[in-house]
Amino acid sequence: MTIGDARFFARSGPYPLARVAEAAEGTAPALNLLLTGVAPLHMAGPSEVSFLDNRRYASALEGTMAGAVIVHPDMLARVPAGTVPIVTTEPYAGWARVAALFYPAPPIRLGVHPTACVAEGARVDPSAEIGPFAFVDAGAEVGARCRIGPHVTIAEGVVIGPDCRIGAHASLSHALLGARVYVYPGARIGQEGFSFAPTAAGFLSVPHLGRVVLGDDVEVGANTTIDRGSTGDTTIEAGSRLDNLVQIGHNVQLGRCCAVVAQVGIAGSAVLGDFVQIGGQAGVAGHLSIGQGARIGAQSGVMSDVPAGATVVGSPAQPRHEVFRQIASLKRMARPQG
Repeated sequence: MTIGDARFFARSGPYPLARVAEAAEGTAPALNLLLTGVAPLHMAGPSEVSFLDNRRYASALEGTMAGAVIVHPDMLARVPAGTVPIVTTEPYAGWARVAALFYPAPPIRLGVHPTACVAEGARVDPSAEIGPFAFVDAGAEVGARCRIGPHVTIAEGVVIGPDCRIGAHASLSHALLGARVYVYPGARIGQEGFSFAPTAAGFLSVPHLGRVVLGDDVEVGANTTIDRGSTGDTTIEAGSRLDNLVQIGHNVQLGRCCAVVAQVGIAGSAVLGDFVQIGGQAGVAGHLSIGQGARIGAQSGVMSDVPAGATVVGSPAQPRHEVFRQIASLKRMARPQG
């Protein structure tokens, strides 16, 4: 196994220890050590950087051959003698920055690919990249240093802020994106939501007259769908992260720095406060309020409001301690008698 296969990832460096420690936002001894790359603890060699963020792998730290390791101050005593510690209170964040130092994002290829189509009246910053077979419709705006992947569709009027990345085959309509938004391949943003009026003759579709508004630093996972609002906007505020295969219904409002894991469905007009976390395959019914900092367990079915700071699990979702008490009671009842 190799980390950073050269067929897919371009490596920079080598870098002196001081530069790596600076990138990790940590401290290290003033030694003349040149580092060439990154690797996990059990694979790293004398010229590579590794890290420890989980105490369960402390034994791997003690046996590592890494030239340097990013660690919390509490683990400093367990760093082997031949390895230089880079000390930070946030070792995983330090690792992320160091890995990005050695493996930076590939440079933008300025300009519009010959097979792409940019309609008259579209505004594309000269520093942006428009990939093969992409389409940018009239009135759309693509900001500075954006990377638009192959076969992307950017519909009329869409605004994409600076430093955004739109993955292959994604489609955007009725949407306004802030800075540094990353839309992964295959995502669908801005389509009409699932809304209709039952009549004697059948279902009557309700026009969706709102937009999707994504704040700065939002990430939208592969094949995720975000419906535009019906009367207001669907909004996802700065720093929130959506995993792959997430469904966001019309008029939903997500606060800042929410984390929504794969296969979650959030029905229309639900409102989530800042820093909400939702585990995989959970479902949130429409028109609910999820308070700031609440946590929803995987496969939960949320059918009523969740107060700020609460942790709920199960279906229907209930406070975690109540669910575990019920499970314990059922186990006692199921034990053989006599």
